[in-house]
Amino acid sequence: MAKIIIIGAGLTGLSAAYHLEQAGYYDFQIFEKEDQIGGLCRSIHQDGFVFDYTGHLLHISDPEFEKIINKYISKDSLNLIQRRSFIYSHDTYTNYPFQTNLFGLPANVITECITGFINRPKKLINYSFYNWVLYKFGAGFAKHFFIPYQSKIFDYDIRKVAASWTGRFVPETSLEQIISGAISSKPEEIGYNANFFYPKQGGIFNWVDKFANQIKTKIYTNHAVRKIDIKNKLIFFSNGHTEKYDYLITTMPLNHLLKLSREPSNQSLKLASNKLVCNSVVNFNLGLNRPDISDKHWIYFPEKKYPFYRLGFYHNFSKQVTPPGCSSVYGEFAYTSKTKAQINDLLICSLRKTQELLNFKDHEILTQKIIHIPHAYVIYNSWREQNLPKIHKNLNLSKIYSCGRYGEWKYSSMQEAFLDGKKVVGEILNKIGL
Repeated sequence: MAKIIIIGAGLTGLSAAYHLEQAGYYDFQIFEKEDQIGGLCRSIHQDGFVFDYTGHLLHISDPEFEKIINKYISKDSLNLIQRRSFIYSHDTYTNYPFQTNLFGLPANVITECITGFINRPKKLINYSFYNWVLYKFGAGFAKHFFIPYQSKIFDYDIRKVAASWTGRFVPETSLEQIISGAISSKPEEIGYNANFFYPKQGGIFNWVDKFANQIKTKIYTNHAVRKIDIKNKLIFFSNGHTEKYDYLITTMPLNHLLKLSREPSNQSLKLASNKLVCNSVVNFNLGLNRPDISDKHWIYFPEKKYPFYRLGFYHNFSKQVTPPGCSSVYGEFAYTSKTKAQINDLLICSLRKTQELLNFKDHEILTQKIIHIPHAYVIYNSWREQNLPKIHKNLNLSKIYSCGRYGEWKYSSMQEAFLDGKKVVGEILNKIGL
């Protein structure tokens, strides 16, 4: 038995283990359900190509996180990249973000966006994402980008999605910026991801692996949680192993945690698990026998005729993730409740549309990798907004700390995942009295 058990060796779990050791505390164990650490920050090596579990980019703004990167990773092993991202609509590429880059779009679209911005509501009726967009950007921007794009990426009624997730993810604008971006193409460094880092070799897992190598405690892989007995503080794993704990740090998806937990007196946690909603994503990857299939980093697709919401190009993050003279493209489409047949149809359509858009031939496809991600984008619905703090409070009373992107049921970056691990360790060690 260890006093502290960590479930999940993704970035948040690894960070928790690292910070425990840095505090001189070794009475803990860490378990991972997969046969490899990293969570969604993993990379697949296939036929000379490196594909990530969707597009993962490294943003560094926190001093503590930057210190870790400099100490263990070295920025010399990372490419510092200035974003080249676009929106494709009306058969036109426009610079990201849409709300400051209307140049090149049809005149009627530009007119609708500008007049809609000027005549936008003066008051926010309620805090749904739909009304928030109308309040911040107006009907034109809502119609031509925000509503169709977010409907596609969430696959959920955005009138029932709160706007609390937007924060740094949706840059605001002004009439001056809109007009300037409508009369000329002037891409600016707007938004949190205007610049980012990416490993020169090995894909996004490269830096995560280097960080994980700093952890001395053994990480037990192939340990999937089957049940958690909250009253007796026991974890039952699918491989037959059991583990007792005093404090539990878990980074598994919160809905799974609630479903697998057994309470002393009732089933409220299990009932709550069904109320937490997220979508799933299919990430398709192609290795192409053609150099420079695109000069862009990624492209957003708001229009319904494209099933995917984004395409990206790893060879523009690093030339080392493809064989010489080759390119790679990844794409993503989301769903909430579809049959296997419907998902397969969407995949076939996505691959065909990608081929048409980028104009490559069948014989140029050297390799293909399809990755299914069951937990992708958390849906900030009204139930989540009202009940999430209560869920975490009740878990904490039982000395269970659910953290990280899916543990806290939120959006976050790799930097935030690292800081989440540090934060939870601080809270627990403070309770222990260290």
